[in-house]
Amino acid sequence: MSKIPYTGKTPGARQPQQPVSADPLGQETYAVEHPLLEDPDALAVRLADSEDFLRRNKNVLLGLLTVVVLAVVGAFAFYTWRSSQDTKAQAVMFQAVNYWEADSLQKAMKGDGQNPGLETVANEYSGTKAGNLANFYAGVAALKQGQYKAAADYLEDFSSDDLLVQARAYSLLGDANLELNKPQEAADFYSKAANHNANEQFTPVYLLKEATARELAKDTEGALKAYDRIITEYPASFEVNEARQYKARVEALSGK
Repeated sequence: MSKIPYTGKTPGARQPQQPVSADPLGQETYAVEHPLLEDPDALAVRLADSEDFLRRNKNVLLGLLTVVVLAVVGAFAFYTWRSSQDTKAQAVMFQAVNYWEADSLQKAMKGDGQNPGLETVANEYSGTKAGNLANFYAGVAALKQGQYKAAADYLEDFSSDDLLVQARAYSLLGDANLELNKPQEAADFYSKAANHNANEQFTPVYLLKEATARELAKDTEGALKAYDRIITEYPASFEVNEARQYKARVEALSGK
């Protein structure tokens, strides 16, 4: 019987042993996640590039930093100044408001010789809360005095986060424009008042004013819509009976 020599593929053949590396990690390759941390030379090059960039753009970077600092300081200074102006304006306006509440409108508007009036507060302290409120007081006073254009100007410069007060301002603007023989503009302001935080107490009043102004503007359809809103949306209001009567009159006159 002939002997079959063993080969490396022969079953049972002893496999040659691989030399063991002295480095336990020598047989594996790992991806370097942060090459700058692993390679000191690359890190040095990157730092040198950064230093060179800073050196070349020093003036630009300093300019940008200065702009940012000035903007922050300026905003803080403006806020502080405006707060102090508002406090001052409230103190200055105190006596004028007292005159306004007492219906002493001339002194309220012009001042009494010692204390400034609403006109001064509105003009000199515009941008403050007190100056804004002075516009409202002055607008009402001018309206009562028959100075309708001035009233409209003051009221247009007024704005409020209080929904009821803002709606009232729109209505007063409607009154001023109606007196200036601008019924269409008046109707639009009354509509804004009616739709600004609509409620049972004031909205029917504003809608009735809107309908009247639209009649004067020959806007029959608009007047009827305003009357209808009172009748359908506010049937329990004091204005509903007037709305029914006026609607019937408009329909009769227009042949509807």
